[in-house]
Amino acid sequence: MYDLEAILNHVPHGAKPQITSYLNTYKVAVVITRQRHTKHGDFRNYSNGNTQITINKMTNPYRFLITLVHELAHLETFKSFGRSVKPHGLEWKQKFRLLMLPFLNPTVFPEPLLSVVAHHLKNPKASSDTDFELVMALKNFDPETAKIHVFELKEGTHFSMYNGNVFIRGKKRVKRYECKEVQTGRTYLFSPHAEVTPIHL
Repeated sequence: MYDLEAILNHVPHGAKPQITSYLNTYKVAVVITRQRHTKHGDFRNYSNGNTQITINKMTNPYRFLITLVHELAHLETFKSFGRSVKPHGLEWKQKFRLLMLPFLNPTVFPEPLLSVVAHHLKNPKASSDTDFELVMALKNFDPETAKIHVFELKEGTHFSMYNGNVFIRGKKRVKRYECKEVQTGRTYLFSPHAEVTPIHL
């Protein structure tokens, strides 16, 4: 159903005993898959009763751990409530907090990341990518890259996305940034921490 050793190689050392316990308890297939740009992981329930979690292959063990527990919380929520509750409603939030609780110690998360994760769990979002403070704290443990965040660009700067599309960064609208796609002229809203590649003209 899963390669335990492969999964444990992706989580922080201090998290391995608890993750092993979780995976020995839940009857769920866990698949590490290629990088997807729209999500870090997902949970699926099939008509034959089988369940599966897929998680992007990551170099950041802390993001991998949070993603795995996020999806395990979906499994727990489904087992308790079926499809009668919202995917990221109060029931899921409670399951996520309970499953994350054993990891809230410095043997798993170093400071200051530990404090940021603890704050995130007070009201966890549908995606960790919508929590700006958590995104920036996790980035400190990512490998170096030429990409930067949209909010770091000056207005009028050209940048490209993973698919090669080129945009011009515009003004900030509440929490997101207006960015115009060069080829189509259409305007899109970008999260401030969206990772892009600046283009120096």
